[in-house]
Amino acid sequence: MERTLWVVGCLALFALGVWLMYRGWQNRAARQQARIGELPPVPAELGAQVLEPTTGMYLGSTIAPSWQDRIAVGDLGFRATAELTRFERGILLERDGATVIWIPEESITAVRTERGHAGKVMTEDGVLVIRWKLPTGTEIDTGFRGDDKTVYPAWARTTTGDERT
Repeated sequence: MERTLWVVGCLALFALGVWLMYRGWQNRAARQQARIGELPPVPAELGAQVLEPTTGMYLGSTIAPSWQDRIAVGDLGFRATAELTRFERGILLERDGATVIWIPEESITAVRTERGHAGKVMTEDGVLVIRWKLPTGTEIDTGFRGDDKTVYPAWARTTTGDERT
């Protein structure tokens, strides 16, 4: 009987911990909502394709300049397999099981490589990071770990911002 009470107590403590983490994530999303706002819609005309699609993993988006301040609004904080394509008018990030992210060309301030992003640490230059401004004026970093990292220099060269790798 004593052992059963210990097991039930441990399970209750575990469930409480999971519930508290969930509530914390919800509260974080509520605090960030005004800063994030609505994402730009995908336009009907994307322009000519500038770079071939790159497959990989969307690592999440963070509030710049902190690589660990993950955005909890909507599904921006969840990792997903994705395809990244560069067009004349911006960058299209198509994620499996999540909403499509459109990054307008005029919003992009930098495309660079980093060692880590959104709590994910890689080898040197293992993550492609796109810094861009939301319509609310908040600057965010969107992280992408490509399956083929040899394409990163081409992505960084197509940047109109000041920071280049």
